[in-house]
Amino acid sequence: MRAIKRNLGFILTVICITAISFTSQAQKINRVGSNAVNAGSWRVLGTVHAKHTADHDALNVPGPHDYYRRIKFKVTDSPLNMQRIVVCYDDGAPENINTRFNIPKGGESRVIDLKGGKRKLKSIEFWYDTQGFLNGKADVTVFAMK
Repeated sequence: MRAIKRNLGFILTVICITAISFTSQAQKINRVGSNAVNAGSWRVLGTVHAKHTADHDALNVPGPHDYYRRIKFKVTDSPLNMQRIVVCYDDGAPENINTRFNIPKGGESRVIDLKGGKRKLKSIEFWYDTQGFLNGKADVTVFAMK
């Protein structure tokens, strides 16, 4: 009986030490993960409601302005035909991106690499046409990656 209690006590001690060790490792992983979110993940810059009565919109990037390497667009509620994009940086020099691609309802554009370098992103202007009057307006969300 004593041997069973001693073994049970030993087993419970091992379980507790393992649980404490695992918890501290999980906390370290979360801390590292939260720092990594800024560097290589997509950040929402904003959403524009593309109507049938307009052919372009602009999205002012909320401050503080930062360096971004890539952008992409996600469309909901209606398909959209993206025709041209102009990206403006803090030094005022725009980057013209001539592109024609269709984004289906609920779909995303391809990833667009920016030539910003050491310039901070200030605004994104884009020309489009919505596809089909009966589909309603398209909500266009712009994402950026550092």
